[in-house]
Amino acid sequence: DVQLQASGGGLVQAGGSLRLSCAASGLTFDDYAIGWFRQAPGKEREGVSCIGGSNDRPYYIDSVKGRFTISSDNAKNTVYLQMNSLKPEDTAVYYCVVRPQWCAGFGCFVRPACDRWGQGTLVTVSS
Repeated sequence: DVQLQASGGGLVQAGGSLRLSCAASGLTFDDYAIGWFRQAPGKEREGVSCIGGSNDRPYYIDSVKGRFTISSDNAKNTVYLQMNSLKPEDTAVYYCVVRPQWCAGFGCFVRPACDRWGQGTLVTVSS
């Protein structure tokens, strides 16, 4: 069974940094596209950054470009999200998501038929 364990969230001041980690088990990492999604209070879930699928390079939503970096360590079955220059609008619960490579497509969008979600980790950025 696929399990995803996210960690690294916390409270940080604006301008600060956090690194989220997501350890995956029960899957072969190379067979899956991986992403980080977030949900702020009262808002829809949105894809923040994804790798794999039809993306030939890491995909980022515009609001985090130049500040966030996604990476993976396939040997450890772990994906990371380095978040720098954090802003209060980055406050959200962050989730790691995996989906089969064939289902991932372009970009970083919720795909309910394919996605496996981990538990979230809360990131709070104070102004």
